[in-house]
Amino acid sequence: MPKYERPQPPVFEQVEDERLHRKQRLAAAFRLFGRFGFSEGIAGHITARDPEFTDHFWVNPFGMYFGHIRVSDLILVNREGDVVKGDASVNRAAFTIHSQLHEARTDVIAAAHAHSVYGKAWSSLGRLLDPLTQDSCSFYEDHALFNDYTGVVLDTSEGQRLAETLGNKKAIILQNHGILTVGHTVDEAAFWYITLERSCQAQLLAEAAGRPRIINHETARLAQTQVGSHSSGWFSFQPLYERIVREEPDLLE
Repeated sequence: MPKYERPQPPVFEQVEDERLHRKQRLAAAFRLFGRFGFSEGIAGHITARDPEFTDHFWVNPFGMYFGHIRVSDLILVNREGDVVKGDASVNRAAFTIHSQLHEARTDVIAAAHAHSVYGKAWSSLGRLLDPLTQDSCSFYEDHALFNDYTGVVLDTSEGQRLAETLGNKKAIILQNHGILTVGHTVDEAAFWYITLERSCQAQLLAEAAGRPRIINHETARLAQTQVGSHSSGWFSFQPLYERIVREEPDLLE
């Protein structure tokens, strides 16, 4: 049987090059979130851990529309929530949630959360997704449910509880709030968010139409290893990155 090679995430010798790469991917992820309609007022945030100052992360300026964000607009926040690079302020909820995720999961380079419609709708049901499609199998036994909504997350103790619930999984459904994904690259975290949102949409549509047939446990577990790996998430983002950079090259400024 022939072997099918596919690209892998780049490895950098200079930390400055890796930082720029992460910031470019982060700006592109915001543009795509804006393009897909994931923005809602001032809500939503994606973070990327700095490769040198690993307890710092890059994030969107509070109140800037996703579809306008450029590399130069991104701000750097330290573990105390201070903006150490950039002119804008940070969303307090973004700091509260992401600082605890990045601290608890040293493997996580990026985390993504927004108030997208289908993620919000699905979260109100207080359920995990079923393995209804090949794409939703990416999250089979690899997403969690945080079922204790207490308002906007502004206390680090709640951020800690959220991180504990996520555990070593790639995604979490925040009941009555929305969805959140993490990844070993910005690309991966962003793609998992996009496909998790669409998987929520697919299950809502399927259940509205009838009684969907669930993929059996063994097949779902196999599919998860085939489509739910870190490299699969990274690779699946590459066509989206190429598209948005070609159509909106100013994001790299």
